[in-house]
Amino acid sequence: MTVLLAIDPGTTQSGWVEYDAERMAVLDSGVMDNEEMVRSLESPSRVNDVAIEMIASYGMAVGREVFETCVWIGRFVQAYHDPDAVRLVYRRDVKLHMCGTPRAKDANIRQALIDLFGGKEKAVGRKANPGPLYGVKSHAWPALGVAVTAAQQIKEAA
Repeated sequence: MTVLLAIDPGTTQSGWVEYDAERMAVLDSGVMDNEEMVRSLESPSRVNDVAIEMIASYGMAVGREVFETCVWIGRFVQAYHDPDAVRLVYRRDVKLHMCGTPRAKDANIRQALIDLFGGKEKAVGRKANPGPLYGVKSHAWPALGVAVTAAQQIKEAA
C-alpha cells in the first residue's frame, strides 16, 4: 500500500490527508498546528510520499500571511526524512486537474472531490453509514485535492 500525505499549509495550522491512491481511500485526515505537523513529518509513519500545496506568484501584491505560509512549507519539506522527494503541488494544478479550469473556487474543488468519490450520499454518507470522505472537513478538503492531484502526477510520471 502506497500512502501519500498531502498538506494544505497555513500560517498556524495546516490541513492534511493520508491518502491511499491505489484504493482511492482517505485513511485519515484533519487539521493540526504547524509545530505538530513538523514533528509528525520527523517521526516514522506509514507515509511513502509527501505532497504539499505550494504558493505561486501571479504578479499581485501579497501580505505577511503568504510569506509565513512559505516559511512553513520550507519547514515541512525539511522535516521529512527525504526532503528532495517532497512533491510541491500548485493550487492552479489542483484546479485544472479537479475542475478543468484555473478559475475554480474551493467549493468547486470540494464538489468535484465528492463527485469523484460517488456523490454526496455515497462519498460522505452519514454517521450511521459513513462514506470514504466521512470526517473530511475544513482545511483537509484542499489537502485532499492536493492528494488526488499529486497521485495523478505520480502515476503519469511512472
